[in-house]
Amino acid sequence: MLSLLAGALGSVFTFQSIPTWYASLQKPSFTPPSWVFGPVWTVLYILMGSAAYLVYEKGVKNKEVRSALEVFGIQLALNAAWSIAFFGLRSISGGLVIIVLLWLSIIWTMALFWNLSRNAALLLPPYILWTSFAALLNLSVLLLNH
Repeated sequence: MLSLLAGALGSVFTFQSIPTWYASLQKPSFTPPSWVFGPVWTVLYILMGSAAYLVYEKGVKNKEVRSALEVFGIQLALNAAWSIAFFGLRSISGGLVIIVLLWLSIIWTMALFWNLSRNAALLLPPYILWTSFAALLNLSVLLLNH
């Protein structure tokens, strides 16, 4: 549920910029249509939340579980921060910095989850793949609009 709330927070900043500012930007030829992002992110947030729940089930009294969930929270905050920076503040370069940090935090989350629940960690590869693609898009938009 927390994952979906982070997505909802990010979407507040995203939706108002898509038809205006984002539409005016030069984008690479491999940019998907805007309607693709909502369903993809919804599925990814569900996978993230499911992964976190599998780790949570191991018991929050366990220090490793708490640490893994804290890192998960950091990546979730970075996920929302990217939307705020890129769409809300209209900072393409700020978005790029945040998405690199997000990418690193997802890898860290996956490693910590792997030690606690392999099933949880195996729910996250679609997230890191999509974030990698989003980082490439972010970089491409930066290069095309500077």
